[in-house]
Amino acid sequence: MPRKTTKALVRPKLPDRKYNSEMVQRLINRVMLHGKKQLAERIVYDAIEEAARMVKSDNPIEVFDQAIKNVMPYMETRSRRVGGANYQIPFEVKGQRQKHLTIMWFVAACRSKKGMPMSKRIATELVDAYNQTGVAFKKKEDTHKMAESNRAFAHFAR
Repeated sequence: MPRKTTKALVRPKLPDRKYNSEMVQRLINRVMLHGKKQLAERIVYDAIEEAARMVKSDNPIEVFDQAIKNVMPYMETRSRRVGGANYQIPFEVKGQRQKHLTIMWFVAACRSKKGMPMSKRIATELVDAYNQTGVAFKKKEDTHKMAESNRAFAHFAR
């Protein structure tokens, strides 16, 4: 099996039932624990609708898409050993990895909040991401700052 995920190895993700969105399905799959998909679906759908109410929007999927777009990274750093020293080299994030990092950071941010139900955590994180604040958005900003500060080592990229 190749080290890199090629186009042929990527299985298509079917869109979710309600909003017909691949990213909503990815979020449902990441939220799901112990194979309880219906519970994960209920949690995510409730959260998306609650977030739309909090933002005072009629279209919940627009709020979700904008929040996810605000968290999506465009640059990241990877460690590379050059002549006995390790350098953090900035790379552009593309395709599957961009979506994967977005959902991972988003769910990690939701799970880090304690003391409320998961649907409420997701809703508040969606609103925060929509307003360009919150833990997941901060993670994106930190990643971009790291890539920007190591721009001098970009010539080491292959």
